[in-house]
Amino acid sequence: MNSSVDLDAQVRAADPDRWLSSRFVADEQMRADLIALYAFEAELLAIPTRVTQPLLAEMRYTWWAEQMDGAFSDAPRVGHPILEALTAAVTRHGLSREPFDALIQAHIGRVHGEAHDLDAFYTGPMQVAARILAGEGHEAEVAEAGRMRGLAQTGRNDEARNMRRAANTALKGLPTAAFPAVAHATLTRADEAEPFKRLRLFWAVLSGRV
Repeated sequence: MNSSVDLDAQVRAADPDRWLSSRFVADEQMRADLIALYAFEAELLAIPTRVTQPLLAEMRYTWWAEQMDGAFSDAPRVGHPILEALTAAVTRHGLSREPFDALIQAHIGRVHGEAHDLDAFYTGPMQVAARILAGEGHEAEVAEAGRMRGLAQTGRNDEARNMRRAANTALKGLPTAAFPAVAHATLTRADEAEPFKRLRLFWAVLSGRV
């Protein structure tokens, strides 16, 4: 089976909201690059569920941090589907390493009991996704949507709703092609059935609003 198909299935199981958003990317290569990013994030998120000790989790995160050297020099670990796909996306889109390093460090902080770094966990990856779909220069447009998503994902739903207007104002400057990178910010209920999520995402992409 093609590795890109494997990654797509992994993301669908681990991160259904962003998987659904990615269905609105018509270009197959762009969608595959987005899935590579989301698969990488899913792997990091799963580490604490696979080991019981913070030190062991930190060791695994350190391994991923070391792999970024190869990913950002176009020399991924051969035979590792996520790293190979992520490296290809990094090279193809000229992605910056900083959000990836920040995300890994935020995960290390979490396993040691530190508070969620919303910018590292949510805003940075959303900005990377927007760059994959529409090129550089759109970080500011998606920042509020990233924070809104982060607040909703960490149970701060009232704060997320209060941020919606500011997020939509900023998103007016986002190219239509990049909107699937942020559309899932409109999904604030984890228990909502998939058909309703699809409808919400369709309307978000159609209207350019979250």
